[in-house]
Amino acid sequence: MSSNVPEVTDATFDADVLQSTKPVVVDFWAEWCGPCRMVAPEIEKLAAKYQGVVEVRKLDVDANPHTAMHYGIMSIPTVAMFAPGQPPRAAVGFRPAEALEEAFGLAAYADGAGTGTATEAASEAGAPTES
Repeated sequence: MSSNVPEVTDATFDADVLQSTKPVVVDFWAEWCGPCRMVAPEIEKLAAKYQGVVEVRKLDVDANPHTAMHYGIMSIPTVAMFAPGQPPRAAVGFRPAEALEEAFGLAAYADGAGTGTATEAASEAGAPTES
């Protein structure tokens, strides 16, 4: 699967995703998964639109089963957002880029170009936040 979206692995997930100071959208996929091939261009759109504000990565669940199992990824494609200070949120199945943007409240991050915190951006997007 060729892509401009960088891959993460079991070995790099903590550093690349969990320790990121920016929100990270991760596409959990596998080569044999037909719907995953449909999601890939949508993930590319998000990566281009939110470049520098939201990190976008992909993780091959067959090559990296530990991370997929740790987060309970039972169906693919699953796209998950990991934002600093927030629990991960996931969207299972094919969704167009616009639906993923809405599900994760990504517009709030683009508007401020990263000027606020993840909690502020999530709050502005109407997402529940922990107090």
